Amino acid sequence: MSELNVSLGYFLAVVAFGAAFRVLFRKWPCLSFAAEFPASFVLVAFWLEVQTIIEVGEWAGGLGSDVTLTIQFVVLLTHGVICAGATGNPSLTLMNFLLLETSALPTLLALAAQFLGAHLALLVAGYYWAMELNDMHIIKNLLLRECSTALRVSLVQGVFSECVSALIFYLIYLSLRCRSALIRVPLFAAVLTLLSHAASGYTSAFLNPSLAYGLTFYCPGFTFTAYSVVYWLGPIIGMTLALLLYMGHIPRIFAKNLLYSQKTHLQVPKGEGDKKKM
Repeated sequence: MSELNVSLGYFLAVVAFGAAFRVLFRKWPCLSFAAEFPASFVLVAFWLEVQTIIEVGEWAGGLGSDVTLTIQFVVLLTHGVICAGATGNPSLTLMNFLLLETSALPTLLALAAQFLGAHLALLVAGYYWAMELNDMHIIKNLLLRECSTALRVSLVQGVFSECVSALIFYLIYLSLRCRSALIRVPLFAAVLTLLSHAASGYTSAFLNPSLAYGLTFYCPGFTFTAYSVVYWLGPIIGMTLALLLYMGHIPRIFAKNLLYSQKTHLQVPKGEGDKKKM
C-alpha cells in the first residue's frame, strides 16, 4: 500500500492545482477558454501516473487489474467533478464548434490551452518520477526513454480502433449531455474505463488528442505523423460520425438534415378545413 500512498499524494496535489486554477478563472468569464489548460493538465497528469501503475505496479507492486481499473475509474470521475464545464479534450472542443456553440477564435485558443496543459503535465510527471519516491517510480524513471507505446497494431487497425471507440463514446455523450451531472459524470467515467480496458491491446482508446500526445507520442516505435493519424484523426472521425448519426447533419457544415425526415404532420379539424375550401 506504500506504493499507492505516494501516488495518492501525487493525485491530491494535482487536484489542488486544478481546483485552484478553476477558482482563479471563474473571476474572468471572458477567459473561459483558459479553463481548458488546467482541465487538460489534470487529466494528463492523472493518466501518466495511472499508466505507471498499470505498466509497472502489476508486477513491481503486486497490484492486480481490479485495482488498476478502480484507480482509473476514480481518476476519471475526479477529473469530471473538479473540471466541470471544461473537458481538456480537443475532440469535444471541435464538437462544440461543429454544433455552432463556439466560434473559431475561442476554439483555437482552447485547443492551444489543452495541448499546453498536456505538455506541462508531461514535464511535471517527469520531474516527479525523477524523485524516485517508490519502487514503481525507480523503474519508471529507468524506462522513461524506452517507454512502451500504447499503439500495438498497424496504423489502419489503430485508426479503426480509435474511430469505433470514439463513435461509441460520443453517441453516449450526445444522448446524455443534457442530463444531470450526477448521471453524466460517473457514466462517462465508467464508459471511458471500459473502452480503455477493451482496447488495451490495440490503442488504449484515449479518444483525446491532447491526452494521447502526453501519454504515448514520445514513445519509440512510430513517428509523430503516425501517432497523429491514429490518435488525432481517428477520434475526430469517430466524433464526426457520431454527430452525424445522432443529429442527421453537422450544423457547421450542413444546415439541412441529411439522414432524418423533419416533416411535421398537422391535423386540421374537418370543420376548419371545410371553411377554408369555401
